[in-house]
Amino acid sequence: MVGLGGLLVAGMSQEEADRTVAWAIDRGVNYLDFAPTYADAEERLGPALKGRRKGIFLACKTTERGREGAWRELHRSLDRLGTDHFDLYQLHGVRNMKELDLALGPGGAIEVLVEAKQQGLTRFIGITTHWTDVALSALSRFDFDTILFPVNFACWYAAGVGADVLERAAEKGIGRMALKSMALGPLPEGASRTWSKCWYQPTDEPGLAELAVRFTLSQDVSLLIPPGHVELFEMALDAADRFFPLDPDEAEYLRRLSVEVTSEVGPLFTRQPQG
Repeated sequence: MVGLGGLLVAGMSQEEADRTVAWAIDRGVNYLDFAPTYADAEERLGPALKGRRKGIFLACKTTERGREGAWRELHRSLDRLGTDHFDLYQLHGVRNMKELDLALGPGGAIEVLVEAKQQGLTRFIGITTHWTDVALSALSRFDFDTILFPVNFACWYAAGVGADVLERAAEKGIGRMALKSMALGPLPEGASRTWSKCWYQPTDEPGLAELAVRFTLSQDVSLLIPPGHVELFEMALDAADRFFPLDPDEAEYLRRLSVEVTSEVGPLFTRQPQG
């Protein structure tokens, strides 16, 4: 129910990354999600995964929107991660319709993902985005195998983000994975970043973090990927170990909290890209 995101090992020494990956796998984590944009995460994971690749579902991504760049990025990631294939390769962080059009159009990155699947370089093809309109358009235009999308109580209740994307993906038989489950909201203006790898305000109080994780896992998703800090990752693992569906009183508490948070700083994501 909990996957390891690449930012978790970004910036670590190789020894620390080796220990962290081994610890996570020993805890039962078998879904690892990486990308070349996560600083040096790929370079850390490659050695850390030696002798442990079997039984791991390894996902990677490309931010390239054109064919040539995506092909280079795919092979560079395969080399860095020391593997001959990915289990899932994804269009990463599609920000707006222009990027989606480029990626899915002639000469776009999607051609590389399709060829990679045909050649056995990836088993499945996915997409990740934070925006509802982009997600729904993508799912209508290409038969993706998976989608990684925000499923977060604050955005769900305050901005209507999440439910219809999960519903559409389920109708099409597409695998559904959650990101930003432990996000609370944008950082208030002028606030310092307590968590260096989080550009938003995470739910870092253990009780609320557990409710946030349970909210996400109570939706129609296969797994969630926590923020890239060991402390927050461990909170998510512990919450998943104890998981049981959210009850109506807990859901109402989170709904009220989402209204309170977003009234001050707005939701982290809205349905359409801003700007």
